[in-house]
Amino acid sequence: MKLLLITGFLVQACAFAQAANYGISAPIVVSGAAELAHNTGGVDNSTQGRAGVRATVAPSLLLGAHWFAYSLVDIRSSDYLPYEEHGDEAAIDTRLSQAYIGYKQDFAHASLLVKAGRLASAFGSYPLQYNDAKTAFINPPLPYYQPLPFRPDQRACDLDDLLGQDYGGSVAFHCGGSSTPGYGRLPVTLYGIPGIETQISWKRVDSRAQITNSSPANPQSLLSASQAIQWTTGGGYSFRGGLRAGFSQFHGPYLDSSVTPALPPNKRFRDYRASGFGIDSQWSHAAWAAEGEWQFFHFDLPGFIQSPSQQAAYIQIKRILSPRYYAAFRSSIERPGGARDGFGERIAQFQDSRQTHEFVFGYWINHLQLLKMGFQYSGWNAWSYEDDVEPARHELGIQLQLVTSFNGLSKSY
Repeated sequence: MKLLLITGFLVQACAFAQAANYGISAPIVVSGAAELAHNTGGVDNSTQGRAGVRATVAPSLLLGAHWFAYSLVDIRSSDYLPYEEHGDEAAIDTRLSQAYIGYKQDFAHASLLVKAGRLASAFGSYPLQYNDAKTAFINPPLPYYQPLPFRPDQRACDLDDLLGQDYGGSVAFHCGGSSTPGYGRLPVTLYGIPGIETQISWKRVDSRAQITNSSPANPQSLLSASQAIQWTTGGGYSFRGGLRAGFSQFHGPYLDSSVTPALPPNKRFRDYRASGFGIDSQWSHAAWAAEGEWQFFHFDLPGFIQSPSQQAAYIQIKRILSPRYYAAFRSSIERPGGARDGFGERIAQFQDSRQTHEFVFGYWINHLQLLKMGFQYSGWNAWSYEDDVEPARHELGIQLQLVTSFNGLSKSY
């Protein structure tokens, strides 16, 4: 419905546009993916398989030399690889990931871009790249799909409450808040968030500033009672030789308003903040391309003297072997920080560290179809707290993904 309203408004605006250069397009990308993974260590050894489908439609309107509109509808099965938002129970999930109106203006050595609507988060360098036809890998980088064991709608009683979770699965805190089942949160979701963003570039410098109605770790609708204005900024510098270095950061409230009755006296849900800081770099030359990110996240928890934090990083390299073939490798790591509750109990890390290594071989069947074969190894370090001991775990998997692109509707005037 939101997409239809936006499209209808912009079609009417076309009638009054003075510029002759306008049009409409709606490219479509359909993907099918399957995985077979074997787990060793932990409670038991097992082999699991799963498969799913995904389709994205990206309607856009060009309204002359400066104005445009863009939207992205994401349709996926609940078990699709590689990205899912924990808690989705429907067999098919449909989301309006992006829908915004934009204005762009080019100058002699600079450019200006303003967007308003439902936007991808300006934190990090990956969210805008999440297109199966454009990414060399099957999975997103580890920090963009591994959820942390925090519930923004419940309060953790103490350190034991925080540690007694099935990481990557359901999460239940016991000191108040929502009574419905829930899952952990991603530090930065790849789904959209309402806001306004301005991008300015001058020669080799680029910058961006985004104001949103909620945290990228817990996006809210414009009708939600849990909205809280916050900001995200970023920028970078492009060197000669194909190298760019940049940074990004966000800061603001992330809890749901439903946790308010469980908070300490004279405290509001907006008093607790989530923060993220990251540095990123990209490089390309001839047949080689490389990029990487390092990120740090911190989440304020009510009643904790030292709230949980996490560091995450990845580096990936791609080599074009021929016009139809390429090979790519990525190494990712997540390292949780320590935590200390209000009773003085502390732990050096609140969950086990994880590292993942991926190798992907890609083959362009034709100019519209891309076949990817991936191999992935993941390892979780052993860790313990008091009498609880978690042994090291390992997972070895093989994945296949077939991506088909369609031009869809395309008309210029």
